[in-house]
Amino acid sequence: MRAPLQQIETSGELPQSADAVVIGGGIVGVFAAYYLARRGMKIALVEKGRIGAEQSSRNWGWCRQQNRDARELPMATRSLDLWQRFAAETGEDTGFRRCGLLYLSNDEAELAGWARWRDFARTAGVTTHMLDSAEASARGRATGRTWKGGVFSPTDGTADPSRAAPAVARAILKLGGSVHQNCAARGIETEGGRLSGVVAESGTIRTKVAIMAGGAWASSFCNQFDFRFPQASVRSSILSVSPGAEGLPDALHTARISATRRGDGGYTLAISGRGRVDVTPQQLRFSSKFLPMFLKRWRSLAPGGLQGMRSGHETLKRWRLDRPTPMERMRILDPVPDQATICLTHARALDLLPDLRKTRISAAWAGYIDSTPDGVPAIGEIDAVPGFFLAAGFSGHGFGIGPGAGHLVADLVTGSEPIVDATSYDPRRFDASAWGKVADF
Repeated sequence: MRAPLQQIETSGELPQSADAVVIGGGIVGVFAAYYLARRGMKIALVEKGRIGAEQSSRNWGWCRQQNRDARELPMATRSLDLWQRFAAETGEDTGFRRCGLLYLSNDEAELAGWARWRDFARTAGVTTHMLDSAEASARGRATGRTWKGGVFSPTDGTADPSRAAPAVARAILKLGGSVHQNCAARGIETEGGRLSGVVAESGTIRTKVAIMAGGAWASSFCNQFDFRFPQASVRSSILSVSPGAEGLPDALHTARISATRRGDGGYTLAISGRGRVDVTPQQLRFSSKFLPMFLKRWRSLAPGGLQGMRSGHETLKRWRLDRPTPMERMRILDPVPDQATICLTHARALDLLPDLRKTRISAAWAGYIDSTPDGVPAIGEIDAVPGFFLAAGFSGHGFGIGPGAGHLVADLVTGSEPIVDATSYDPRRFDASAWGKVADF
Protein backbone atom coordinates (compact mmCIF):
# COMPACT_ATOMS: atom_id res chain seq x y z
CA MET A 1 0.00 0.00 0.00
CA ARG A 2 1.86 3.05 -1.26
CA ALA A 3 1.29 6.79 -1.40
CA PRO A 4 -1.37 7.73 -3.97
CA LEU A 5 -0.26 9.70 -7.01
CA GLN A 6 -1.94 10.93 -10.19
CA GLN A 7 -0.38 9.79 -13.43
CA ILE A 8 0.18 12.02 -16.43
CA GLU A 9 1.11 11.31 -20.03
CA THR A 10 4.39 12.78 -21.25
CA SER A 11 6.71 12.53 -24.24
CA GLY A 12 9.45 9.95 -24.70
CA GLU A 13 11.26 11.95 -27.38
CA LEU A 14 13.87 14.39 -26.12
CA PRO A 15 14.47 17.74 -27.80
CA GLN A 16 17.91 18.24 -29.29
CA SER A 17 18.32 21.50 -27.40
CA ALA A 18 16.67 23.63 -24.74
CA ASP A 19 17.21 26.96 -23.04
CA ALA A 20 17.26 25.11 -19.72
CA VAL A 21 16.99 21.50 -18.58
CA VAL A 22 15.46 20.70 -15.21
CA ILE A 23 16.61 17.42 -13.67
CA GLY A 24 14.00 15.98 -11.33
CA GLY A 25 10.21 16.05 -11.45
CA GLY A 26 9.44 16.69 -7.79
CA ILE A 27 7.62 19.79 -6.60
CA VAL A 28 10.70 22.03 -6.72
CA GLY A 29 11.71 20.83 -10.18
CA VAL A 30 8.28 21.27 -11.73
CA PHE A 31 7.83 24.75 -10.27
CA ALA A 32 11.30 25.79 -11.47
CA ALA A 33 10.42 24.57 -14.96
CA TYR A 34 7.00 26.25 -14.80
CA TYR A 35 8.36 29.67 -13.87
CA LEU A 36 11.11 29.45 -16.49
CA ALA A 37 8.56 28.48 -19.14
CA ARG A 38 6.36 31.43 -18.15
CA ARG A 39 9.30 33.66 -19.03
CA GLY A 40 9.34 32.34 -22.56
CA MET A 41 12.23 29.91 -22.20
CA LYS A 42 12.27 26.56 -23.99
CA ILE A 43 12.27 24.08 -21.11
CA ALA A 44 12.87 20.34 -20.94
CA LEU A 45 12.23 18.50 -17.67
CA VAL A 46 13.64 14.99 -17.29
CA GLU A 47 12.52 12.63 -14.53
CA LYS A 48 14.02 9.17 -14.02
CA GLY A 49 10.69 7.76 -12.80
CA ARG A 50 7.27 9.39 -12.49
CA ILE A 51 6.44 13.01 -11.82
CA GLY A 52 6.14 13.57 -8.06
CA ALA A 53 6.66 9.91 -7.19
CA GLU A 54 9.22 10.33 -4.44
CA GLN A 55 9.04 12.71 -1.48
CA SER A 56 6.75 15.18 -3.26
CA SER A 57 3.85 12.71 -2.95
CA ARG A 58 4.94 11.19 0.39
CA ASN A 59 4.71 14.23 2.67
CA TRP A 60 1.93 15.70 4.82
CA GLY A 61 0.97 18.39 2.31
CA TRP A 62 1.44 21.28 4.74
CA CYS A 63 2.08 24.75 3.27
CA ARG A 64 3.01 26.70 6.35
CA GLN A 65 4.64 29.79 7.73
CA GLN A 66 4.06 28.71 11.33
CA ASN A 67 7.29 27.77 13.13
CA ARG A 68 9.47 28.24 10.05
CA ASP A 69 13.12 28.99 10.60
CA ALA A 70 13.83 32.70 10.04
CA ARG A 71 15.83 31.90 6.90
CA GLU A 72 12.88 30.09 5.31
CA LEU A 73 10.01 32.25 6.49
CA PRO A 74 10.14 34.81 3.66
CA MET A 75 10.06 32.00 1.08
CA ALA A 76 7.21 30.28 2.94
CA THR A 77 5.17 33.50 2.90
CA ARG A 78 5.73 34.07 -0.81
CA SER A 79 5.00 30.42 -1.55
CA LEU A 80 1.54 30.63 -0.01
CA ASP A 81 0.66 33.43 -2.43
CA LEU A 82 2.15 31.48 -5.34
CA TRP A 83 0.20 28.32 -4.44
CA GLN A 84 -3.00 30.36 -4.54
CA ARG A 85 -2.07 32.23 -7.72
CA PHE A 86 -1.10 29.07 -9.60
CA ALA A 87 -4.69 27.83 -9.89
CA ALA A 88 -5.84 31.16 -11.31
CA GLU A 89 -2.95 31.27 -13.77
CA THR A 90 -3.33 27.74 -15.10
CA GLY A 91 -6.74 26.30 -14.28
CA GLU A 92 -4.93 23.36 -12.69
CA ASP A 93 -5.90 22.17 -9.21
CA THR A 94 -3.19 21.31 -6.69
CA GLY A 95 -5.70 20.94 -3.86
CA PHE A 96 -4.33 24.04 -2.13
CA ARG A 97 -6.51 25.52 0.61
CA ARG A 98 -5.82 28.11 3.31
CA CYS A 99 -7.53 25.97 5.92
CA GLY A 100 -5.35 27.10 8.83
CA LEU A 101 -3.04 24.93 10.92
CA LEU A 102 -3.76 24.04 14.55
CA TYR A 103 -1.05 23.23 17.12
CA LEU A 104 -2.02 21.92 20.58
CA SER A 105 0.19 21.28 23.58
CA ASN A 106 0.27 20.57 27.31
CA ASP A 107 3.99 21.36 27.55
CA GLU A 108 4.83 24.78 29.00
CA ALA A 109 8.25 24.89 27.33
CA GLU A 110 6.78 24.08 23.94
CA LEU A 111 4.11 26.76 24.34
CA ALA A 112 6.77 29.28 25.36
CA GLY A 113 8.74 28.44 22.22
CA TRP A 114 5.68 28.98 20.06
CA ALA A 115 5.05 32.32 21.79
CA ARG A 116 8.61 33.44 21.05
CA TRP A 117 8.13 32.49 17.41
CA ARG A 118 4.84 34.45 17.35
CA ASP A 119 6.67 37.54 18.55
CA PHE A 120 9.32 37.09 15.85
CA ALA A 121 6.67 36.43 13.17
CA ARG A 122 4.96 39.71 13.94
CA THR A 123 8.14 41.52 12.84
CA ALA A 124 7.83 39.70 9.50
CA GLY A 125 4.15 40.57 9.08
CA VAL A 126 2.93 37.02 9.73
CA THR A 127 -0.33 36.45 11.59
CA THR A 128 -0.45 33.67 14.16
CA HIS A 129 -2.67 33.37 17.23
CA MET A 130 -1.63 31.94 20.59
CA LEU A 131 -4.53 30.08 22.17
CA ASP A 132 -5.23 29.90 25.88
CA SER A 133 -6.51 26.71 27.47
CA ALA A 134 -10.16 27.38 26.75
CA GLU A 135 -9.52 28.36 23.13
CA ALA A 136 -7.19 25.43 22.49
CA SER A 137 -9.60 22.94 24.06
CA ALA A 138 -12.46 24.33 22.00
CA ARG A 139 -10.55 24.12 18.72
CA GLY A 140 -9.28 20.69 19.72
CA ARG A 141 -12.65 19.39 20.89
CA ALA A 142 -12.33 16.38 18.56
CA THR A 143 -9.70 15.08 21.00
CA GLY A 144 -12.08 15.24 23.95
CA ARG A 145 -9.23 16.63 26.06
CA THR A 146 -8.31 19.79 27.89
CA TRP A 147 -5.20 21.52 26.54
CA LYS A 148 -2.97 24.07 28.23
CA GLY A 149 -2.69 26.08 25.03
CA GLY A 150 -1.91 26.11 21.36
CA VAL A 151 -1.43 28.07 18.17
CA PHE A 152 -3.67 28.68 15.19
CA SER A 153 -2.18 30.08 11.98
CA PRO A 154 -5.21 31.08 9.86
CA THR A 155 -3.44 31.96 6.60
CA ASP A 156 -1.48 28.70 6.37
CA GLY A 157 -2.90 25.71 4.56
CA THR A 158 -2.40 22.44 2.74
CA ALA A 159 -2.12 21.16 -0.82
CA ASP A 160 -2.64 17.63 -2.12
CA PRO A 161 0.65 15.72 -2.52
CA SER A 162 -1.02 13.17 -4.79
CA ARG A 163 -1.84 15.72 -7.48
CA ALA A 164 0.27 18.86 -6.95
CA ALA A 165 3.40 17.97 -8.95
CA PRO A 166 1.40 16.37 -11.81
CA ALA A 167 -0.78 19.51 -11.98
CA VAL A 168 2.29 21.73 -12.36
CA ALA A 169 3.75 19.38 -14.98
CA ARG A 170 0.57 19.71 -17.02
CA ALA A 171 0.91 23.50 -16.78
CA ILE A 172 4.46 23.23 -18.16
CA LEU A 173 3.13 21.31 -21.15
CA LYS A 174 0.48 23.98 -21.77
CA LEU A 175 3.26 26.58 -21.91
CA GLY A 176 5.09 24.60 -24.59
CA GLY A 177 7.68 22.95 -22.38
CA SER A 178 8.51 19.26 -22.64
CA VAL A 179 8.32 16.74 -19.79
CA HIS A 180 9.95 13.32 -19.98
CA GLN A 181 9.26 10.52 -17.50
CA ASN A 182 11.31 7.33 -17.17
CA CYS A 183 14.27 9.29 -18.48
CA ALA A 184 17.20 9.56 -16.10
CA ALA A 185 19.77 12.32 -16.45
CA ARG A 186 23.13 10.55 -16.23
CA GLY A 187 25.42 13.56 -16.14
CA ILE A 188 26.47 16.81 -17.76
CA GLU A 189 28.84 17.95 -20.49
CA THR A 190 30.94 21.08 -20.50
CA GLU A 191 32.72 23.24 -23.07
CA GLY A 192 35.25 25.87 -22.13
CA GLY A 193 34.60 25.22 -18.45
CA ARG A 194 30.86 25.87 -18.50
CA LEU A 195 27.83 23.65 -18.94
CA SER A 196 26.99 22.70 -22.53
CA GLY A 197 24.62 19.75 -22.26
CA VAL A 198 22.73 17.23 -20.14
CA VAL A 199 23.28 13.57 -20.94
CA ALA A 200 20.14 11.50 -20.42
CA GLU A 201 19.62 7.80 -20.96
CA SER A 202 17.82 8.39 -24.26
CA GLY A 203 20.00 11.18 -25.63
CA THR A 204 21.85 14.43 -24.98
CA ILE A 205 20.12 17.81 -24.74
CA ARG A 206 22.30 20.75 -25.71
CA THR A 207 21.80 23.55 -23.17
CA LYS A 208 23.65 26.26 -21.32
CA VAL A 209 21.57 25.88 -18.14
CA ALA A 210 20.71 22.87 -16.01
CA ILE A 211 18.91 22.77 -12.67
CA MET A 212 19.53 19.81 -10.38
CA ALA A 213 16.31 19.32 -8.41
CA GLY A 214 16.75 15.60 -7.84
CA GLY A 215 15.95 15.47 -4.13
CA ALA A 216 17.77 12.65 -2.35
CA TRP A 217 19.78 11.89 -5.53
CA ALA A 218 21.35 15.35 -5.84
CA SER A 219 24.62 14.73 -4.00
CA SER A 220 25.51 11.49 -5.80
CA PHE A 221 24.81 13.23 -9.13
CA CYS A 222 27.03 16.17 -8.20
CA ASN A 223 29.76 13.77 -7.13
CA GLN A 224 30.12 12.70 -10.77
CA PHE A 225 31.85 15.99 -11.55
CA ASP A 226 33.65 16.32 -8.20
CA PHE A 227 31.30 18.80 -6.54
CA ARG A 228 30.88 17.87 -2.87
CA PHE A 229 27.34 18.62 -1.74
CA PRO A 230 26.81 17.50 1.90
CA GLN A 231 23.48 15.74 1.96
CA ALA A 232 22.00 12.90 4.00
CA SER A 233 18.52 11.44 4.20
CA VAL A 234 16.26 9.93 6.85
CA ARG A 235 13.55 7.34 6.16
CA SER A 236 10.18 8.60 7.36
CA SER A 237 7.08 6.38 7.58
CA ILE A 238 3.48 7.63 7.51
CA LEU A 239 0.01 6.31 6.71
CA SER A 240 -3.40 7.39 5.52
CA VAL A 241 -6.86 6.35 6.62
CA SER A 242 -10.12 6.20 4.71
CA PRO A 243 -12.89 8.84 4.90
CA GLY A 244 -15.43 8.51 7.69
CA ALA A 245 -14.13 10.58 10.60
CA GLU A 246 -16.08 13.78 11.29
CA GLY A 247 -15.38 16.97 13.19
CA LEU A 248 -11.58 16.78 13.02
CA PRO A 249 -9.39 19.81 12.27
CA ASP A 250 -8.13 20.00 8.70
CA ALA A 251 -4.53 20.10 9.90
CA LEU A 252 -3.53 19.29 13.47
CA HIS A 253 -0.14 18.95 15.17
CA THR A 254 0.61 17.63 18.64
CA ALA A 255 3.80 16.18 20.05
CA ARG A 256 2.34 12.67 19.84
CA ILE A 257 0.63 12.76 16.46
CA SER A 258 -0.14 15.00 13.47
CA ALA A 259 -3.16 14.62 11.19
CA THR A 260 -3.97 16.20 7.83
CA ARG A 261 -7.24 16.00 5.93
CA ARG A 262 -6.75 14.66 2.40
CA GLY A 263 -8.70 15.61 -0.70
CA ASP A 264 -10.76 12.40 -0.55
CA GLY A 265 -11.88 13.12 3.03
CA GLY A 266 -9.44 10.71 4.60
CA TYR A 267 -6.48 11.70 6.76
CA THR A 268 -2.70 11.41 6.62
CA LEU A 269 -1.22 10.50 10.01
CA ALA A 270 2.39 10.90 11.14
CA ILE A 271 4.66 11.42 14.12
CA SER A 272 6.59 14.63 13.55
CA GLY A 273 10.35 14.24 13.19
CA ARG A 274 10.43 10.50 13.74
CA GLY A 275 12.63 8.59 11.32
CA ARG A 276 15.10 5.80 10.69
CA VAL A 277 18.70 6.41 9.65
CA ASP A 278 19.66 3.90 6.97
CA VAL A 279 23.43 3.84 6.73
CA THR A 280 24.94 4.74 3.33
CA PRO A 281 28.45 5.56 2.05
CA GLN A 282 27.40 9.18 1.60
CA GLN A 283 26.19 9.48 5.19
CA LEU A 284 29.52 8.19 6.42
CA ARG A 285 31.37 10.61 4.17
CA PHE A 286 29.52 13.64 5.53
CA SER A 287 28.94 12.41 9.08
CA SER A 288 31.11 15.08 10.71
CA LYS A 289 29.17 17.86 8.99
CA PHE A 290 25.87 16.46 10.26
CA LEU A 291 27.00 16.03 13.86
CA PRO A 292 25.40 19.30 15.13
CA MET A 293 22.06 18.34 13.59
CA PHE A 294 22.25 14.82 14.97
CA LEU A 295 23.01 16.10 18.47
CA LYS A 296 20.01 18.40 18.26
CA ARG A 297 17.54 15.81 16.93
CA TRP A 298 18.84 12.42 18.05
CA ARG A 299 15.81 11.75 20.25
CA SER A 300 13.61 11.52 17.14
CA LEU A 301 15.93 9.25 15.17
CA ALA A 302 16.58 5.53 15.38
CA PRO A 303 19.04 3.24 13.59
CA GLY A 304 17.75 1.84 10.30
CA GLY A 305 18.92 -0.96 8.05
CA LEU A 306 20.51 -1.50 4.67
CA GLN A 307 17.67 -0.19 2.48
CA GLY A 308 19.56 3.00 1.75
CA MET A 309 22.65 1.08 0.73
CA ARG A 310 20.66 -1.07 -1.69
CA SER A 311 18.71 1.79 -3.24
CA GLY A 312 21.86 3.52 -4.48
CA HIS A 313 20.73 7.13 -4.03
CA GLU A 314 23.63 7.91 -1.69
CA THR A 315 26.40 6.02 -3.44
CA LEU A 316 29.92 7.41 -3.77
CA LYS A 317 30.58 5.43 -6.94
CA ARG A 318 31.31 7.11 -10.24
CA TRP A 319 29.30 5.91 -13.24
CA ARG A 320 29.76 6.06 -16.99
CA LEU A 321 27.42 8.16 -19.09
CA ASP A 322 27.00 5.41 -21.70
CA ARG A 323 25.87 2.76 -19.20
CA PRO A 324 22.80 2.39 -16.94
CA THR A 325 23.20 4.27 -13.65
CA PRO A 326 21.80 3.64 -10.16
CA MET A 327 18.93 5.97 -11.09
CA GLU A 328 17.79 3.61 -13.81
CA ARG A 329 18.02 0.60 -11.53
CA MET A 330 15.94 2.42 -8.89
CA ARG A 331 13.45 4.49 -10.87
CA ILE A 332 11.46 5.44 -7.77
CA LEU A 333 12.75 5.44 -4.20
CA ASP A 334 10.09 3.37 -2.46
CA PRO A 335 11.54 2.20 0.86
CA VAL A 336 9.65 -0.21 3.06
CA PRO A 337 7.88 1.67 5.87
CA ASP A 338 8.89 0.97 9.44
CA GLN A 339 6.06 -1.21 10.68
CA ALA A 340 6.64 -0.34 14.32
CA THR A 341 6.24 3.36 13.50
CA ILE A 342 3.09 2.70 11.45
CA CYS A 343 1.50 0.74 14.30
CA LEU A 344 2.48 3.33 16.89
CA THR A 345 1.23 6.20 14.71
CA HIS A 346 -2.13 4.54 14.17
CA ALA A 347 -2.55 3.65 17.84
CA ARG A 348 -1.73 7.19 18.95
CA ALA A 349 -4.10 8.64 16.37
CA LEU A 350 -7.03 6.48 17.50
CA ASP A 351 -6.32 7.42 21.11
CA LEU A 352 -6.12 11.16 20.40
CA LEU A 353 -8.92 11.38 17.82
CA PRO A 354 -11.56 8.75 18.68
CA ASP A 355 -13.62 9.44 15.56
CA LEU A 356 -10.81 7.91 13.50
CA ARG A 357 -12.02 4.54 14.77
CA LYS A 358 -14.67 4.80 12.05
CA THR A 359 -11.90 4.59 9.43
CA ARG A 360 -9.43 1.99 8.25
CA ILE A 361 -5.83 2.22 7.12
CA SER A 362 -5.91 2.80 3.36
CA ALA A 363 -2.17 3.10 2.67
CA ALA A 364 1.21 3.16 4.39
CA TRP A 365 4.48 4.27 2.88
CA ALA A 366 7.95 5.60 3.55
CA GLY A 367 10.13 8.19 1.87
CA TYR A 368 13.65 9.54 2.12
CA ILE A 369 13.78 13.10 3.45
CA ASP A 370 17.01 14.66 2.19
CA SER A 371 18.69 17.22 4.40
CA THR A 372 21.61 19.61 4.55
CA PRO A 373 23.81 20.04 7.65
CA ASP A 374 21.94 23.19 8.71
CA GLY A 375 18.46 22.08 7.61
CA VAL A 376 18.18 24.88 5.03
CA PRO A 377 18.04 24.11 1.29
CA ALA A 378 20.86 24.77 -1.17
CA ILE A 379 19.69 26.97 -4.06
CA GLY A 380 22.14 28.63 -6.39
CA GLU A 381 24.68 28.33 -9.19
CA ILE A 382 27.73 26.12 -8.72
CA ASP A 383 30.92 28.10 -9.21
CA ALA A 384 32.84 25.09 -10.54
CA VAL A 385 30.40 24.63 -13.44
CA PRO A 386 28.82 27.90 -14.60
CA GLY A 387 25.30 27.23 -15.84
CA PHE A 388 24.68 24.40 -13.36
CA PHE A 389 22.21 25.32 -10.61
CA LEU A 390 21.44 23.33 -7.47
CA ALA A 391 18.02 23.23 -5.79
CA ALA A 392 18.11 20.43 -3.24
CA GLY A 393 18.43 19.55 0.45
CA PHE A 394 14.99 20.82 1.43
CA SER A 395 15.04 18.91 4.73
CA GLY A 396 11.37 17.93 4.71
CA HIS A 397 10.17 21.45 3.88
CA GLY A 398 10.30 21.32 0.09
CA PHE A 399 6.63 20.69 -0.63
CA GLY A 400 5.32 23.76 1.17
CA ILE A 401 7.96 26.14 -0.18
CA GLY A 402 8.17 24.49 -3.59
CA PRO A 403 6.58 27.38 -5.51
CA GLY A 404 8.88 29.97 -3.92
CA ALA A 405 11.94 27.80 -4.46
CA GLY A 406 11.04 27.25 -8.10
CA HIS A 407 10.45 30.98 -8.57
CA LEU A 408 13.81 31.79 -6.96
CA VAL A 409 15.57 29.34 -9.28
CA ALA A 410 13.96 31.03 -12.28
CA ASP A 411 15.03 34.43 -10.93
CA LEU A 412 18.64 33.32 -10.52
CA VAL A 413 18.77 31.68 -13.96
CA THR A 414 17.36 34.73 -15.74
CA GLY A 415 19.16 37.35 -13.66
CA SER A 416 15.90 38.81 -12.37
CA GLU A 417 15.35 40.41 -8.99
CA PRO A 418 15.10 37.44 -6.59
CA ILE A 419 11.69 36.82 -5.06
CA VAL A 420 13.50 36.54 -1.69
CA ASP A 421 17.05 37.20 -0.53
CA ALA A 422 19.01 34.18 -1.79
CA THR A 423 21.99 34.59 0.56
CA SER A 424 20.87 32.01 3.13
CA TYR A 425 20.45 29.37 0.42
CA ASP A 426 23.81 29.85 -1.32
CA PRO A 427 25.50 26.43 -1.73
CA ARG A 428 28.89 28.05 -1.12
CA ARG A 429 28.10 28.29 2.59
CA PHE A 430 29.08 24.62 2.92
CA ASP A 431 32.65 25.43 1.90
CA ALA A 432 33.21 27.18 5.22
CA SER A 433 34.22 25.37 8.38
CA ALA A 434 31.06 26.67 10.05
CA TRP A 435 27.87 26.75 7.99
CA GLY A 436 25.52 28.38 10.43
CA LYS A 437 22.90 27.51 12.98
CA VAL A 438 20.89 24.31 12.62
CA ALA A 439 17.28 25.16 11.77
CA ASP A 440 14.92 25.20 14.75
CA PHE A 441 11.92 23.78 12.91
